[in-house]
Amino acid sequence: PVARGGRRGHGHGRRGRGGGAGHSKHTPAVAVLLTCMACMQGLLTTASKVNGGYEYRFGVVVFLAEGLKLLIAAQLLRGARRRDPAGNPMTRDFKTMVMFPVPSVIYLVQNNIQFVFLTYVDPTSYQILGNLKIVTTGLFFFFFLKREMTRLKWIALLLLLVGATTSQLNTCGGKVLNAPAMGYAMGVASACLSAFAAVYTEYIMKRNNDCLHWQNAQLYFFGTVFNFLNLTAADLRQGFSDGFWLLDPFRGFSGVTWCVVANLALTGLVISWIMKNADSIVKVYATSLSMFLTMLVSVWLFEFQPNLQLVLGITTACSSLQLYYMRPSDMFGRDAADKH
Repeated sequence: PVARGGRRGHGHGRRGRGGGAGHSKHTPAVAVLLTCMACMQGLLTTASKVNGGYEYRFGVVVFLAEGLKLLIAAQLLRGARRRDPAGNPMTRDFKTMVMFPVPSVIYLVQNNIQFVFLTYVDPTSYQILGNLKIVTTGLFFFFFLKREMTRLKWIALLLLLVGATTSQLNTCGGKVLNAPAMGYAMGVASACLSAFAAVYTEYIMKRNNDCLHWQNAQLYFFGTVFNFLNLTAADLRQGFSDGFWLLDPFRGFSGVTWCVVANLALTGLVISWIMKNADSIVKVYATSLSMFLTMLVSVWLFEFQPNLQLVLGITTACSSLQLYYMRPSDMFGRDAADKH
């Protein structure tokens, strides 16, 4: 059986309006998994460098990761449909399917903006301004998805922003956020695009009861196509001065590079699960906390020296996480919560 034109499903109605009430019981475990995988992505990407640079084209890595996600989603969909066709519906009307290229286009535009962004700001300012996506995700979550955001949740998100920024401040020299106005504009634009892409993806994943693997297959098909076109267009703009990427796609690849591809693909699949069964805020917390985990692992692997900013940042972020998911009974006691 194929569902045609399904409009609303289990994830977008009342159940989702409470912010966290509709989450799957597996959400905490999957969020921890995403945190670890996002941490691994940074470490593996760093380890793949040779003499401080990349010998491979990072765009090819993204293209291969999208292709791998597409293959995995197709195989999982095939198995799910074979086991239980009725329990894994597939909406095939044009109005629904035409929504799936949008996230790929947004991420493509965002990646190009980030390159321009880096021409105006230093790496530290880039990381700090990148934290704006924490707040912009909350704004889109509230205005676009119409989800409930209490004052306590807003305070928690602001605390996460403060914690992430504090951990990245370097007070030993140089000026912080010393960038031209265009740099700030690029930072805000990048944060808004990142947040909108995440929230929009959550919207299309939850707007009906379609099988997750079918939705993933559509997302990753367009992701593969757009990344292929982007790589080809880049070579055309350069007049093929560095050759055509498709003739030698694995140039500079190593075993670590293939690990980057695999981890990037699996991370994408985990994020899709979170978008379908939890929400964008869970992703924000998981990816933000991965930054702190990366710093802690760096202390062990690379003899990175922890400082007061890192300790304060981790403490603030953990407090934010507790505050965001705090229940009234945790704040006032169960009796007071019942009275409210």
